[in-house]
Amino acid sequence: MNKNTIIGITLIGLLLIGFSVYNSRIAREQQEIQRVRDSVAAANAFEYAERMAQQMAADSASAAAGQGTQDGQPVYASTYANPFLEQAYNGGEDFYYLENNKLRIKYSTKGGQAASVLIKDYYTSDSTDLYLMKDDYSDFGLQLYTDQYINTGGFTYETVVSNDSTLVMRLYFSDTAFIEHRYFLSADSYMVDFDVHMVNMDRHIPRNASQFEIAWNMDVPRLERGYKNEQNYSTVDFKYPGQVKKIENLGIMRGGGRSGGQHREVTTRIEWFAFQQQYFSAILRAEENFESGNLSMKFYPETDAERRLMACSASTLVQYEPGDDVTVPFEFYYGPNHFRTLKSYDCDFEKIVPLGGWLVRWINRGIIIPVFDLFGRFISNYGIIILLLTVLIKLVISPLTLKSYMSSAKMNVLRPELDKINAKYPRQEDALKKQQETMDLYRKAGVSMFGGCLPMLLQFPVLFAMFRFFPASFELRQKGFLWADDLSTYDSILDFGFNIPLYGDHVSLFAILCALSMYFSARMTQGSNVDNNPQMKSMRNMTLYFMPIFMLFICNNLSSGLTYYYLLSNLIMMLQTWIIRRFFVDEEKIMARVRAASVKGAAKPKSKFQQRLEAIQKAQQEAIREQQKQQQRRR
Repeated sequence: MNKNTIIGITLIGLLLIGFSVYNSRIAREQQEIQRVRDSVAAANAFEYAERMAQQMAADSASAAAGQGTQDGQPVYASTYANPFLEQAYNGGEDFYYLENNKLRIKYSTKGGQAASVLIKDYYTSDSTDLYLMKDDYSDFGLQLYTDQYINTGGFTYETVVSNDSTLVMRLYFSDTAFIEHRYFLSADSYMVDFDVHMVNMDRHIPRNASQFEIAWNMDVPRLERGYKNEQNYSTVDFKYPGQVKKIENLGIMRGGGRSGGQHREVTTRIEWFAFQQQYFSAILRAEENFESGNLSMKFYPETDAERRLMACSASTLVQYEPGDDVTVPFEFYYGPNHFRTLKSYDCDFEKIVPLGGWLVRWINRGIIIPVFDLFGRFISNYGIIILLLTVLIKLVISPLTLKSYMSSAKMNVLRPELDKINAKYPRQEDALKKQQETMDLYRKAGVSMFGGCLPMLLQFPVLFAMFRFFPASFELRQKGFLWADDLSTYDSILDFGFNIPLYGDHVSLFAILCALSMYFSARMTQGSNVDNNPQMKSMRNMTLYFMPIFMLFICNNLSSGLTYYYLLSNLIMMLQTWIIRRFFVDEEKIMARVRAASVKGAAKPKSKFQQRLEAIQKAQQEAIREQQKQQQRRR
């Protein structure tokens, strides 16, 4: 690894830190603007929520005092003064279904809510039916105050209309007053229209109450192979109203660090929120926006007997105009985190797909995904698609690769001259002179100091884009290639039955091949770079040995599609290096031209950067000389 490579890595690190700081500042500013905009609405919302919570506590205490407790919970013999509510509270449970070619949703009359959701045409990692929501895994209800605080999830609704596409259920408060849940499922859609229809409820709800609370708790089941990988890409997302560049979430790509749970109190409006599993999501959208919300999540341990992934919870306030006939529209999405599918609903759902920061996300959305989809129209084998995509990327950046190699070759030619300069100025106080003379040598020889690192720097956004693209690509899910039966998760040729820290409980063949290809690629690239500098030798050994071993551990648990891409990238790089050396680069001719230019002093005009650098060096030298003079005068 030469000096240019070290400089390049340093610049890349600084650039990434700068991007992170900039993105954090912008996100904070946007959030603050939104917070100020909705502060009044938030204050009203939380005042109402506090009032309802106090009433609930009072009702529970009254019931417990009058009826006793069982297992620490109040026992209700006759809980509600309203006979309609009392009857609904003690009613039985029946089930009805909405179904199309994509979904089969089971609804319960208890709470008028979805009890389970089967997503057709997809299966879990163990080839069983894929239930995004299982029986007893979800609890959904409206919380509001009538003559007392109630949660509609505990009451039995009466079914009014039921067929494959439409379901209407009512909770009666009187003969003429009711809350109605209307569900509509269109053909060939993952979206369910959901309307809360309130008729004559202004007679039962206080006049000063113009909002109700939605409470939704859901246990998300494990659907994929590899607990850690599934955990890393699962979270709770939410979106502020309007045209925002990105959504917010409770954390992603943090793995076990979130096992203690995450909570977010949102005091501004929310357009929708999502309980996101790695490849599937349940989303609730309010057409008129939620006023505020409390969102939380907590992961279950890997050993959970029911194979649950995480517990999600959302409590949101909804504003409406009181009246004798009120309809509040919502939408449920139950489906895959497929970019094009999510985008087709025009609700910014596709932003839940973790495609990276602004630059990386732009590369993925504007270049990688369209090219990947184009190949997918004609080729069904995703292993071949990844191969073609890798070749295309390498061809596009090949001019940068050639430029980087040419710069490295020129630097190798100048190494003897650089060694002479280093020997000429061994002392630390001569560092400026050594640097100036080195710059003069580069200028005379026509060698750019950043010629090798700049092309490398330009390639890194593409590398990061692919790192985020493959694990988030729904198309790779359960698509096999060679020995890998699922490109979206790790490939395994040997299962240990126990876990090795930092490595895993299996052996990935793609990871082994990737590490070997990295070793031979580094060896091929550095074969001609002989440097007696101990530091450079240490860096060279790190690249040759440490990095392949490091990648072996990292790639063992990554998706096999991503590891396969790294393998192909290294192999193509080796091929490119051989082709460049064989047909494009004649090191002897380069050596002759560089040395001739150096001897003749055929220097290129100084760049503005070089001029500024020399000016700084001269100023520093003058300052040093002035300090030395002052020290001599004091003596």
